[in-house]
Amino acid sequence: MAAPPQDQHAWEWAETEWRAVVDKVRAGKRLVPESWPGGARVAVGISFDSDHESISLSTKQTSPGQLSQGEYGARVAVPRIAALLARHDIRASFFTPAVVALLHPDEPKSLVEAGHEVGIHGWIHERNSTLGYDVERELQLRAADTLEQLSGQRPVGIRTPSWDFSPHTLAITREMGLLYDSSLMADDDPYEIVEDGEPTGIVELPVEWIRDDYVYFGMQRQSTIRPYTPPSAVLEIWKGEFDGAYAEGGAFILTMHPHVTGHRSRITMLEELIEYMSGHDGVWFATHEQIATECARLLGEL
Repeated sequence: MAAPPQDQHAWEWAETEWRAVVDKVRAGKRLVPESWPGGARVAVGISFDSDHESISLSTKQTSPGQLSQGEYGARVAVPRIAALLARHDIRASFFTPAVVALLHPDEPKSLVEAGHEVGIHGWIHERNSTLGYDVERELQLRAADTLEQLSGQRPVGIRTPSWDFSPHTLAITREMGLLYDSSLMADDDPYEIVEDGEPTGIVELPVEWIRDDYVYFGMQRQSTIRPYTPPSAVLEIWKGEFDGAYAEGGAFILTMHPHVTGHRSRITMLEELIEYMSGHDGVWFATHEQIATECARLLGEL
């Protein structure tokens, strides 16, 4: 599909052009089983984007101060998070830029040994949606190879660093034979991705900024704006999102960043959320791979 002319206003595009843009990547069949494994009512997928130093490196920021914030994610937060998950016997998914895995090679290995999943999250947290096909493909393949080498397990899922697709992302993901993506936002619950009207067999585990920690706790250090939400307020929002998923019998997909949620006041909030969810009957805590595998069964893919 050729992109509409960028020297035209959007209202000047032909209907065939704007329809082609909209239809390039769409949500297809909703993939929610009648019940999750063990007769569970809701699937809970806890995930962490282990960006660490890659956020600074991807924008060519070399400040030791900024890099130290990323180092905190690896040095303090991931061990703290892993201990919390072990206390509650929960397996989670960690989407890891390959450069982060190279900087901290023991991290992906120890996570996989503990039963967690390590997924693709770019090479150096590059903005994949701005890349040409050859560059994006090479980085995605190289990232998968690096994670396999360091973790001992081949990744089966991807979360793009920018939570976005280029015109080529889905084609590359299909070429790699990945089971699922977790970057799009067309539903609350899992669905099959459709490309140009064609079902792809790839499961989408949708993300949402409401269910992401950074929008509540993040800040731009060079800006005068310092957005901050108390952990108690975030806990209330996430409880509400879980309650909705539980009532509808769907999935609750939560995204966090170790260097954000791994701090003392916020890890306490996460533990309170886990205890709240665990207090309900029929809650299945699973990795994204496990959830996507159950969804793929509805497509006859497995």
